Amino acid sequence: MQEIWQAERMDTNSEEYPLLIGQTGPLKGQRWTLSKPLMIGREATCDVVVSDRQVSRFHARLMPSPNGIVLEDLGSKNGTHCNGTVVTGQVTLQDGDMVQIAVAQSFLFLTSDATMPLTESDARPGRLRLDLRARRVWVSQQQIDPPLSALQFRVLQTLVDQQGQVIDRQQLIAEAWGDEQSAGVSDQALDALLRRLRDRIAAIDPSHAYIVTVRGHGLRLDNPPAD
Repeated sequence: MQEIWQAERMDTNSEEYPLLIGQTGPLKGQRWTLSKPLMIGREATCDVVVSDRQVSRFHARLMPSPNGIVLEDLGSKNGTHCNGTVVTGQVTLQDGDMVQIAVAQSFLFLTSDATMPLTESDARPGRLRLDLRARRVWVSQQQIDPPLSALQFRVLQTLVDQQGQVIDRQQLIAEAWGDEQSAGVSDQALDALLRRLRDRIAAIDPSHAYIVTVRGHGLRLDNPPAD
């Protein structure tokens, strides 16, 4: 089925149709034009096959409608998320929305390929930016001052490095604290640090929740494009 889609993309002016682009996960870098309904799931007959046991056989569906592209979860076991929010009915996608299939695969939705990044480094910058060398953070073009603590910065850097991907809490602890110290870190300690980190970011931009908790799975960074 994927080969059929590739043939269609060669014969179709993709600028006329919205795009789905694989982000984190096994389909990273692949893309599909949304000129007709698109089935996502583990089953080999799906239009987009995500070979992961976390993904249901027929997990979610994208459908063109008069108002745009509609995302629908098909009663999947591990859920579909749009920008960190569980999809319970039908959601009309907006340009730049991030679609997460269980914890296995994320996709970027674009209304056309006119704004599609050609390479990962050309991706639209988000409202939250890190300067790794100076260990500084900017939110909506305002610098967080005083700077974050070293631990807060490492947690945020881990989320930024895997932007859009749901990170298991234990994985986040291991990467932020390091293997040697992570064994003694409790969930309560992580929650307290995340609360302080969210407060620091919200002090500059209270309009958006950048660090999203995906209940039962972990955390992910939702970094909207810069204005």
